[in-house]
Amino acid sequence: MSPLLRGRAAWTVLVVATVLAAALTTSFALGLHRQHEAERQRQDILAAARQSALNFTTLDYRHYGRDSDNVLDGATGDFKRQFAAQTAQLTKLVAENKSVSKGQVLDAGLVRSAADSARVLVVADSKVANKSAPKGQARTYRLQLDLVRRDGRWLTSDVDFVG
Repeated sequence: MSPLLRGRAAWTVLVVATVLAAALTTSFALGLHRQHEAERQRQDILAAARQSALNFTTLDYRHYGRDSDNVLDGATGDFKRQFAAQTAQLTKLVAENKSVSKGQVLDAGLVRSAADSARVLVVADSKVANKSAPKGQARTYRLQLDLVRRDGRWLTSDVDFVG
Protein backbone atom coordinates (compact mmCIF):
# COMPACT_ATOMS: atom_id res chain seq x y z
CA MET A 1 0.00 0.00 0.00
CA SER A 2 1.32 3.39 -0.94
CA PRO A 3 2.07 5.94 1.78
CA LEU A 4 -0.72 8.15 0.42
CA LEU A 5 -3.32 5.39 0.77
CA ARG A 6 -2.05 4.52 4.25
CA GLY A 7 -2.37 8.19 5.23
CA ARG A 8 -5.94 8.35 3.90
CA ALA A 9 -6.86 5.11 5.67
CA ALA A 10 -5.41 6.41 8.94
CA TRP A 11 -7.28 9.69 8.46
CA THR A 12 -10.55 7.82 7.80
CA VAL A 13 -10.07 5.65 10.89
CA LEU A 14 -9.36 8.76 12.96
CA VAL A 15 -12.49 10.54 11.69
CA VAL A 16 -14.69 7.47 12.30
CA ALA A 17 -13.25 7.01 15.79
CA THR A 18 -13.84 10.71 16.58
CA VAL A 19 -17.45 10.56 15.36
CA LEU A 20 -18.09 7.37 17.39
CA ALA A 21 -16.53 8.90 20.51
CA ALA A 22 -18.65 12.03 20.11
CA ALA A 23 -21.80 9.96 19.61
CA LEU A 24 -21.08 7.84 22.70
CA THR A 25 -20.30 10.92 24.78
CA THR A 26 -23.51 12.61 23.67
CA SER A 27 -25.53 9.48 24.38
CA PHE A 28 -23.98 9.15 27.83
CA ALA A 29 -24.60 12.84 28.61
CA LEU A 30 -28.24 12.58 27.50
CA GLY A 31 -28.70 9.49 29.66
CA LEU A 32 -27.27 11.30 32.68
CA HIS A 33 -29.52 14.28 31.99
CA ARG A 34 -32.61 12.05 31.81
CA GLN A 35 -31.60 10.36 35.08
CA HIS A 36 -31.11 13.74 36.74
CA GLU A 37 -34.48 15.00 35.51
CA ALA A 38 -36.24 11.82 36.68
CA GLU A 39 -34.66 12.12 40.14
CA ARG A 40 -35.58 15.82 40.32
CA GLN A 41 -39.18 15.00 39.41
CA ARG A 42 -39.24 12.23 42.02
CA GLN A 43 -37.98 14.63 44.69
CA ASP A 44 -40.48 17.32 43.63
CA ILE A 45 -43.36 14.82 43.84
CA LEU A 46 -42.29 13.56 47.27
CA ALA A 47 -41.82 17.11 48.59
CA ALA A 48 -45.30 18.10 47.39
CA ALA A 49 -46.87 14.97 48.90
CA ARG A 50 -45.08 15.51 52.21
CA GLN A 51 -46.23 19.13 52.36
CA SER A 52 -49.79 18.19 51.44
CA ALA A 53 -49.90 15.51 54.16
CA LEU A 54 -48.40 17.92 56.68
CA ASN A 55 -51.00 20.57 55.79
CA PHE A 56 -53.75 17.96 56.00
CA THR A 57 -52.69 16.76 59.48
CA THR A 58 -51.89 20.17 60.99
CA LEU A 59 -54.66 22.48 62.12
CA ASP A 60 -55.43 24.90 64.89
CA TYR A 61 -58.88 26.24 65.68
CA ARG A 62 -57.35 29.69 66.38
CA HIS A 63 -56.32 30.05 62.72
CA TYR A 64 -58.20 27.34 60.91
CA GLY A 65 -58.86 29.64 57.94
CA ARG A 66 -55.12 29.84 57.24
CA ASP A 67 -54.69 26.11 57.81
CA SER A 68 -57.51 25.17 55.45
CA ASP A 69 -56.15 27.64 52.87
CA ASN A 70 -52.82 25.78 53.05
CA VAL A 71 -54.60 22.53 52.22
CA LEU A 72 -56.54 24.15 49.37
CA ASP A 73 -53.42 25.82 47.96
CA GLY A 74 -51.86 22.41 47.37
CA ALA A 75 -55.06 20.79 46.10
CA THR A 76 -56.89 20.45 42.81
CA GLY A 77 -59.83 18.67 41.23
CA ASP A 78 -62.41 16.73 43.25
CA PHE A 79 -60.29 16.78 46.39
CA LYS A 80 -60.13 20.57 46.33
CA ARG A 81 -63.86 20.88 45.63
CA GLN A 82 -64.79 18.44 48.41
CA PHE A 83 -62.47 20.02 50.96
CA ALA A 84 -63.66 23.54 50.07
CA ALA A 85 -67.29 22.44 50.37
CA GLN A 86 -66.66 21.11 53.89
CA THR A 87 -64.54 24.05 55.10
CA ALA A 88 -67.40 26.00 56.72
CA GLN A 89 -68.65 22.94 58.59
CA LEU A 90 -65.11 21.94 59.61
CA THR A 91 -64.33 25.49 60.79
CA LYS A 92 -67.32 25.37 63.11
CA LEU A 93 -66.53 21.86 64.36
CA VAL A 94 -62.85 22.64 64.97
CA ALA A 95 -63.74 25.85 66.84
CA GLU A 96 -66.41 24.18 69.00
CA ASN A 97 -64.00 21.44 70.03
CA LYS A 98 -60.96 23.76 70.28
CA SER A 99 -59.06 21.27 68.15
CA VAL A 100 -55.33 21.53 67.61
CA SER A 101 -53.43 18.96 65.58
CA LYS A 102 -49.70 19.07 64.92
CA GLY A 103 -48.71 16.76 62.08
CA GLN A 104 -45.36 15.22 61.30
CA VAL A 105 -44.53 13.24 58.16
CA LEU A 106 -42.56 10.12 59.05
CA ASP A 107 -42.00 8.70 55.59
CA ALA A 108 -43.17 8.95 52.01
CA GLY A 109 -42.67 6.64 49.08
CA LEU A 110 -43.42 6.97 45.41
CA VAL A 111 -45.73 4.23 44.15
CA ARG A 112 -45.81 5.36 40.53
CA SER A 113 -45.26 8.45 38.46
CA ALA A 114 -45.64 9.75 34.94
CA ALA A 115 -44.92 13.13 33.40
CA ASP A 116 -48.07 14.69 34.89
CA SER A 117 -49.40 12.31 37.56
CA ALA A 118 -48.14 10.37 40.55
CA ARG A 119 -49.24 8.28 43.52
CA VAL A 120 -47.46 8.53 46.86
CA LEU A 121 -47.92 6.68 50.13
CA VAL A 122 -47.30 8.80 53.23
CA VAL A 123 -47.06 7.83 56.89
CA ALA A 124 -47.74 10.73 59.23
CA ASP A 125 -48.23 11.17 62.96
CA SER A 126 -50.09 13.91 64.71
CA LYS A 127 -50.85 14.88 68.23
CA VAL A 128 -54.47 15.93 68.45
CA ALA A 129 -55.73 17.94 71.40
CA ASN A 130 -59.28 19.14 71.92
CA LYS A 131 -61.84 19.69 74.68
CA SER A 132 -62.27 15.95 75.28
CA ALA A 133 -58.51 15.23 75.15
CA PRO A 134 -56.76 18.40 76.40
CA LYS A 135 -53.38 16.66 76.83
CA GLY A 136 -53.60 15.32 73.31
CA GLN A 137 -53.77 11.93 71.68
CA ALA A 138 -51.29 10.48 69.23
CA ARG A 139 -52.65 9.42 65.86
CA THR A 140 -50.95 7.74 62.95
CA TYR A 141 -52.16 8.15 59.41
CA ARG A 142 -51.36 6.13 56.35
CA LEU A 143 -52.36 8.18 53.35
CA GLN A 144 -52.42 7.51 49.65
CA LEU A 145 -52.11 10.76 47.74
CA ASP A 146 -52.72 11.13 44.03
CA LEU A 147 -50.98 14.15 42.57
CA VAL A 148 -51.17 15.89 39.22
CA ARG A 149 -48.87 18.45 37.68
CA ARG A 150 -50.59 21.77 36.97
CA ASP A 151 -48.79 24.94 35.89
CA GLY A 152 -45.44 23.58 37.04
CA ARG A 153 -46.68 22.49 40.50
CA TRP A 154 -47.56 19.10 41.90
CA LEU A 155 -51.04 19.31 43.46
CA THR A 156 -53.02 16.73 45.43
CA SER A 157 -56.06 15.52 43.52
CA ASP A 158 -57.15 12.75 45.89
CA VAL A 159 -56.43 11.57 49.42
CA ASP A 160 -57.37 8.14 50.74
CA PHE A 161 -56.77 6.75 54.20
CA VAL A 162 -55.19 3.32 53.81
CA GLY A 163 -54.49 0.79 56.55
